[in-house]
Amino acid sequence: MQRIVVIGGGTGSYNILRGLKRYTDNLTAVVTMFDSGGSTGICRDEFGVLPPGDVRRCLLALCDEKKQNLLLRQLFNYRFDKGSGLLGHSFGNLFLTALKEITGSDIEAIEAASQILNIKGRVLPVTLDQAQLCAELEDGAIIKHETNIDVPKHDGNLRIKRVFLDAQASAYCEVLDSIDSADKIVIGPGDLYTSVIPNLLVDGVSEALCNAKGKKIYVCNVMTKFGETNGFKASDFAKEIMGYLGCRFDVMICNDKEVSAAAKQRYASERAFPVEVDKVKVEELGITVLCKDMIFEPDVIRHNPIKLADVIMKL
Repeated sequence: MQRIVVIGGGTGSYNILRGLKRYTDNLTAVVTMFDSGGSTGICRDEFGVLPPGDVRRCLLALCDEKKQNLLLRQLFNYRFDKGSGLLGHSFGNLFLTALKEITGSDIEAIEAASQILNIKGRVLPVTLDQAQLCAELEDGAIIKHETNIDVPKHDGNLRIKRVFLDAQASAYCEVLDSIDSADKIVIGPGDLYTSVIPNLLVDGVSEALCNAKGKKIYVCNVMTKFGETNGFKASDFAKEIMGYLGCRFDVMICNDKEVSAAAKQRYASERAFPVEVDKVKVEELGITVLCKDMIFEPDVIRHNPIKLADVIMKL
């Protein structure tokens, strides 16, 4: 059975894990630990836990989907929409926070939630150290906190020069072991500077990836994001990943399905546009490029879990 590690966070990891769990139980999700907004940020600030939001989503993605577990999944994903103290909180975030208070350990809290949800595979935080994500813009301005980078509270026309952590963070030991033993390592999909690259800022992760024997696969974003990847082509994503990684990855998966006119119009209002796949430029970097129909787009453009997982498993 293939051993697969998925490195990322947010909706991107959620989608890809949902697809891959159909093929293998030997899955490890490595999750970024620098979210600072909403319910996650409150839990982090008030209780000193690692940010639970992306962990919760990955747990849900890998959760047993048998009918009898439907209510449990709905409960874990429930978000309170009333109450001055609970408004906006996710039950799953509060649950993970409570488990940390009971067990005294973020790892034990995640393991307990994994058993309750009967997940396939496991979910690991990339680090157990508390740190904040920061970005330096091209004009030299520094923005602190992931949520401020993710939802630009600055001139979104300015490019991000670099992202960094405000404190040293070392990789959780089991993350490095998982990377070392993996047959395939999937980086992304997800927001470039707030979901994917933050994992590469943690001490030990890039080195482990560069030394890994498994095939390194990067899943490119379908759409640009205003304030983060304005005007980026596929080769720009590849260069940024390799710049932080410190070595070349093997395969880049890109979407080649035409985004509908309705979806383009919807996203244009957010100044987000389809990523142009400049395949030749990417191949010049020594990377194999696979272009496939990778998306569905009823209201929001997302990678199709089944299509993406099928491509990855066949590599």
